Amino acid sequence: LKRKFGPSCAYPVGRTRHLEASLAMQASAMRALRGTSQAWASQLRSKHTVPSWATVDPDAMCAASPATGRNLVGGQWMDAAKTMDIIDPMNGELMIKVPDTQESEIGPFVERMRNCPRSGLHNPLKNPERYNMLGAVCALAAEEMRKPDVQYFYARLIQRLTPKSWAQANGEPTITRKFLENYSCDQVRYLAKSFSVSGDHTGQSSSGVRMPFGGCGVVTPFNFPLEIPSLQTMSGIFMGNQMTTKVDEKVQLCMEQFLRMMHHVGLPATDVDLIYCRGPVMNKLLVDGNARMTLFTGSQHIAEKLTLDLKGKVKLEDAGFDWKILGPDPDDMDFVVWQGGPGAQ
Repeated sequence: LKRKFGPSCAYPVGRTRHLEASLAMQASAMRALRGTSQAWASQLRSKHTVPSWATVDPDAMCAASPATGRNLVGGQWMDAAKTMDIIDPMNGELMIKVPDTQESEIGPFVERMRNCPRSGLHNPLKNPERYNMLGAVCALAAEEMRKPDVQYFYARLIQRLTPKSWAQANGEPTITRKFLENYSCDQVRYLAKSFSVSGDHTGQSSSGVRMPFGGCGVVTPFNFPLEIPSLQTMSGIFMGNQMTTKVDEKVQLCMEQFLRMMHHVGLPATDVDLIYCRGPVMNKLLVDGNARMTLFTGSQHIAEKLTLDLKGKVKLEDAGFDWKILGPDPDDMDFVVWQGGPGAQ
């Protein structure tokens, strides 16, 4: 009060004591709530076990027993010569050690990307049985993710990696499971629906089939460590592409565990390569590997650089402030801008 009103403020003593008592009660309530939350979390952990395919325990990651990430290339889990330390933001201690892949080590990734044929791993005319296989894999993966232990595993791992509430962290595996349910059974095959148009004279027709690109990349940020990379990577696989995925290295452990689960339910280990590395290394991998399409989610600056480096062979979900162009007829300009979102100018 003295800092706010000066040393001679005439603030009533009774109200001051009332304010102090109120603050003390709030502090006591917060301590009680924190204790209740910790007890609830401990009780929740005791009810769940780590899935058999998982290589980390999200509740046990600490400096004494840090989790370890690994690269995946050509169906083999591999280490790199150097590692990066991922720090636990709650206490500043080491939590995870992941590969710090250097440019000198990306040869196998580049070779795999370049050697993937333009016709992909499958298409409507080549290996169409893979559509059915992937539909079955999605059904089994969705069934796996319905298990309470698996749901808890992903939600808790996400919460250890990103600043999210339990409800937010729990939402990502739920959405991912629903995505897999949607593409179970015949739904992957239906994605490759072809078309045919009658010609203008007898015996003529025009037909088209949906073909893959071949070797493709996915680059995603930290804010959705499971939902964004898993949905985007699996979408590429559905259509016959061979994917190379990189997530922000601070949270990529979640995507690694997702791939281990997918291998557990039948996804071929060679369909996706996963690399822990820094941005410039991934940039070189995509350029040297002649990525035929890259799906990038991230900053506008990097999006523009990738567009130039990859000669336009990118699909972007970039961040930043983008201009919205309005026509001459809005009656309530403020309302229209508000509808355009918080980034509207």
